[in-house]
Amino acid sequence: MHALAPQWLRGCRLRDCWFEPTFHKHVGKLCNGVQIHNEGPGYDHHAFKPWRIQALAFKAIRRLYLDYPLWRDFAYEYEHGKLAIDVINGGPLLREWVDDAGATPQDLDALATSDERAWVSERRGCLRY
Repeated sequence: MHALAPQWLRGCRLRDCWFEPTFHKHVGKLCNGVQIHNEGPGYDHHAFKPWRIQALAFKAIRRLYLDYPLWRDFAYEYEHGKLAIDVINGGPLLREWVDDAGATPQDLDALATSDERAWVSERRGCLRY
C-alpha cells in the first residue's frame, strides 16, 4: 500500500495485525490483517481518507493475489443482479478500478474527486462547526 499510493495513507498509520478468532469460520486459526491507527500523533483529520485506504487495500490484495475472491456474489440489501461491493459503493467504479491491472491511484482520484467536492459543498450547510 505504501508503494502504490503513500499520499493516500496520510493522516493515519498502518500496522500489521495478527489475531486468532474465538468464533465463526476461522476459530482457532492464526489470521492477519492491517490495523488502521487513526488517532494519536499520526492522525490528521483533514488528511485521513478512509475510502481511499480501503480502495488501496483492495488494489494491493488484487495485485498480490490475482485470483483472490474479493467480490462476493450474493443478494445484498435486497439487490439481486448486482455485486454487494457495487451496492455498498454506489456503483461499479471502485470494483472496476481495482480489477483493472493498469489503473493507477491517480486514475481513481480523477474519477472520484468531482463527487467528493460536490459532497463537501452539499453538506456544508448541515455542519454545526
